[in-house]
Amino acid sequence: MPRFVELWIYLSATPLFGLTATLVTYLLANAAYARLGSAPWANPVLWSVIALAGGLVATGVDYPSYFAGAQFIHFLLGPAVVALAWPLWQRRAELKARFGRVLLAALLGGIAASASAVALAWAVGLPHDVVLSLAPKSVTAPVAMGISEKIGGIPALSAVFAVLTGMIGALSGKYLFDALRIGTDPAGFAARGFALGTTAHGIGAARALHVNADAGAYAGLALGLQVVLAALLMPLVFSMLR
Repeated sequence: MPRFVELWIYLSATPLFGLTATLVTYLLANAAYARLGSAPWANPVLWSVIALAGGLVATGVDYPSYFAGAQFIHFLLGPAVVALAWPLWQRRAELKARFGRVLLAALLGGIAASASAVALAWAVGLPHDVVLSLAPKSVTAPVAMGISEKIGGIPALSAVFAVLTGMIGALSGKYLFDALRIGTDPAGFAARGFALGTTAHGIGAARALHVNADAGAYAGLALGLQVVLAALLMPLVFSMLR
């Protein structure tokens, strides 16, 4: 029996399968991303998801078996988000001077992201629970699921909407910012990063951090503000509308 087949049989029967598959797939996708000049459409997260999903379907491996190993990487999401605080600490003086404007921008951006999705879903006649599931789409997936449960949505569906929103933001952000003629000086990158963090949460923040340090810092700030504001205000607003 070929060694590759032996290795496949061994890995597919152990938690090492999910871990190994995730790491290898992402490293290959990231190498392709770098080789293609970090083009937004070559986002390694997007292509890793597509490749892993296709591989699981093709090999017949169920998701629980895959996640038994991938959960070790999933655990690192928490520390990764906390690590976004370091660029903010390095820019604490300018953030302190701009805090009022930043907080207002985060509030208005969060309202626009949520209200536009809810209004569009309601206009096309989607079911009420699906409409509610769309409300927290611009908040990072774990928090979006918790908010969705509180306001009467479907947590799993909110997680899907959040991931799709992050992907779309990371892929289209550069082209949209260029079309709007938002600059690439420090102030322009700060605006780009803050917009990505507000609308495309963690995936957008990762893209911003990869492109520019200022963009990444403000994206991390926007991500954190959206989590706090959405968790506090969204359940309150929807309880008042019932």
